[in-house]
Amino acid sequence: MAKVGAMRRPRTVLVFALAGALSFAACGRDDDPATDDRRPVIGVSKKEKEAAKDLGFPAFATKNTTRIGAADPVATAAAAARATFPGGSKKNTASAVAIASTKDWRAAVAASVLVASPVRAPVLLADGARELPPATQTAVDELDPSGAGQPGRTQAVLVGDVPKPAGLRTRELRGRTPFALARAVDAYVAAAKGRTSDRVLIVSADDPAFAMPAAGWAAKSGDPVLFVRKKEVPADTVAALRSHQQPKIYVLGPSKVIGPEVTDRLRKLGTVTRLGGQDPVENAVEFSRFADGSFGWGVQDAGHGLVFARSDRTLDAVAAAPLSA
Repeated sequence: MAKVGAMRRPRTVLVFALAGALSFAACGRDDDPATDDRRPVIGVSKKEKEAAKDLGFPAFATKNTTRIGAADPVATAAAAARATFPGGSKKNTASAVAIASTKDWRAAVAASVLVASPVRAPVLLADGARELPPATQTAVDELDPSGAGQPGRTQAVLVGDVPKPAGLRTRELRGRTPFALARAVDAYVAAAKGRTSDRVLIVSADDPAFAMPAAGWAAKSGDPVLFVRKKEVPADTVAALRSHQQPKIYVLGPSKVIGPEVTDRLRKLGTVTRLGGQDPVENAVEFSRFADGSFGWGVQDAGHGLVFARSDRTLDAVAAAPLSA
């Protein structure tokens, strides 16, 4: 079980499931955390170059729990990326990095699908400045993406308006709206795979707390995330769905967030299944329990890894998305 983000007092948390038990969460250590000198430095920020290392993740853990105690999502993303792709073998090496803007949470959620094969690009974050935050730049340097297997041997996929990392072959994905940007991400993944996915996850473009559990699933499965309004399916979302040729469409969230007008419209574009719950926490829990064939976590018994993030910090869920892969 991994906990993401610094928490100074009890608050409502959001839970979403990982596939299977994580090695760092079930390592079986019997050390007393009170006497362990490898405790993470809680509150490390994006301004610190060594954020990923100073957080102490995943070296620090209790028997069942590990915390990434960053002060902000940028540093959390750097730590999660390094923990998930530590190098040392092809399996543990990132082929590319995805850098998404913190200015629009929707860009970052859509980018989560890039973590999955074949792109294998952990999501890092940038805040719109002319240069990458030090924590992000250090993570890029340490991940040292090869570009192997990527269209044009791309080493960095830039999602939205973010700075270019020096010395890397980059691919920019842009869109005038979040819907257009999500469509561009979907098209890039389809090009990398050589085919479109037969499953698509639809989430609200207006309520991040209900949309954030989609990031972890996209990172694991490679199923793209597209956005709708409460009563509208934007043209770019329609065009993206048509490219999938009648896919299975999973709508995450209740009708008060994504209305019946939307699901009626979506049924003309594919087979529609609604899942989730009535509030953000219930929505995430129900998603973790849901399964439809190979879609969904299907967490119905003990022995699974879990990630906990605060429902009021959407980008923490995106930053932790590589843990689900």
